[in-house]
Amino acid sequence: MNKAMDAAQSLFREQGGLLHTTEAIRLGIAPRTLYALRDSGALTEAARGLYRLADLPPLSQPDLTVVSLKIPKGVICLISALDFHDLTTQIPHAVHVALPMSAEKSRLAYPPVKLYWFSGKAYTAGIETPIVDGVRIRVYDPEKTVVDCFKFRNRVGLDVAIEALKRCSQRRGFRPDRLLTYARITRMGKIMQPYLEMLQ
Repeated sequence: MNKAMDAAQSLFREQGGLLHTTEAIRLGIAPRTLYALRDSGALTEAARGLYRLADLPPLSQPDLTVVSLKIPKGVICLISALDFHDLTTQIPHAVHVALPMSAEKSRLAYPPVKLYWFSGKAYTAGIETPIVDGVRIRVYDPEKTVVDCFKFRNRVGLDVAIEALKRCSQRRGFRPDRLLTYARITRMGKIMQPYLEMLQ
């Protein structure tokens, strides 16, 4: 059993230290080996069916990592994306996730998520895929996030959207042309116009 456990831990390390139960089994780790590693404390359960080597440093963004692995079609959006890009003073109490209209509702028990349904280019435009804690996450870029906050201003607050626009416009590398493109895609041009004029 020790040999099997050592081999399983090596496989975990090769995969970045984090695996779904189904992925672990597909790689040749027997379920009893997986549970033995968990019971011995060598693995921790990051979320239901998601295991991580216990001796790795703590995750810097555990909620985003878990959501990205458990909701593969999800894109981190709104308050969570603002927080990721350091564009807000708000602290997200749930992970805000955009899903395409055709996607099924997530049954993720933890962390808490808030789902938003996007369609067409409003869903596909502006997705970035940085690596966080060894996991590729999907998150809207700063300009798309700002525009989405104006679109969902009744849910996140107009003050949050305005603060994000100001902070985004002061960032190095701010791309006003992208902001305007996303505003057109989401039909937010007229709504945002007075706030954009304030920046000039």
